[in-house]
Amino acid sequence: MIGTLHAAPPTTRLWGRLRWAVADCLTIVGREISHLRRAPGVLVGALVFPAVMVVMFGYVFGSAIGVPGGGNYREYLMPGLFAMTTVTSVMVTAMRVATDASKGVMDRFRSMPMARLAMPFGMTGADIIAGALAMAIMVGCGYVVGWRPHNGPAAALGAFGLLALLRYAVTWVGMFAGLAARDEQAVDQWVPIVFPVTMISNAFVPTSGMPAWLRVVAEWNPVSVAVAASRQLFGNPGAAVGQTAWPLEHAVIATLLWSLLLLAVFVPMSVWRYRTANP
Repeated sequence: MIGTLHAAPPTTRLWGRLRWAVADCLTIVGREISHLRRAPGVLVGALVFPAVMVVMFGYVFGSAIGVPGGGNYREYLMPGLFAMTTVTSVMVTAMRVATDASKGVMDRFRSMPMARLAMPFGMTGADIIAGALAMAIMVGCGYVVGWRPHNGPAAALGAFGLLALLRYAVTWVGMFAGLAARDEQAVDQWVPIVFPVTMISNAFVPTSGMPAWLRVVAEWNPVSVAVAASRQLFGNPGAAVGQTAWPLEHAVIATLLWSLLLLAVFVPMSVWRYRTANP
């Protein structure tokens, strides 16, 4: 059940068309949230994944990894897990969009009297809600293992705001990938491509021990930038200790720039792909 879509407004005035687009967008958001309620396996996965990652990296590998400048490894780790969860959401969005496209749902949307922007903006908007739930679960896991933000609530909210912005930008990458693939099996084959992006970073180990060429890749990786910004704002260990790369020295600004760049590229590409895709 898709919900109540609204016919095109009788007027061509900008305000009327904007209200029409927003109403249809909210309908798509409601559709996505209703799917989440009917898929308890997704919620279970969102609960289990953070716990597994915290245990595996925090307790199994943590004793063998030194924190730059000293400190508790689990406090060093949690911002990395926050960023990893943020970036890997690209595959969730791509899979969901590709599934809808392969089943003809996208074609049905395009045939309906609905705003053309409603579907892409509605699906990416719904992901922000799902992402907030996943982040809340991971924060709870962090508190259990001893992680704490040390720079006050304003800085902590700033860090979570940056992560939410980056997740929204990455979601648009997944939107375009899903629309381009139109096949969930093809999207599933891209997992080995996304996984190294999160691993070649400072999320779990410092970049100083990497070969020079790999260290440059890691330091300009948006995952590393988001991790560095989170550690800085949370006041956790390893925040730009002895770093010379510009993105890590100016991690907050670099995270904003990466997010805006991804949005500037993939929002118009996704909207164009949705409007022009052939059934």
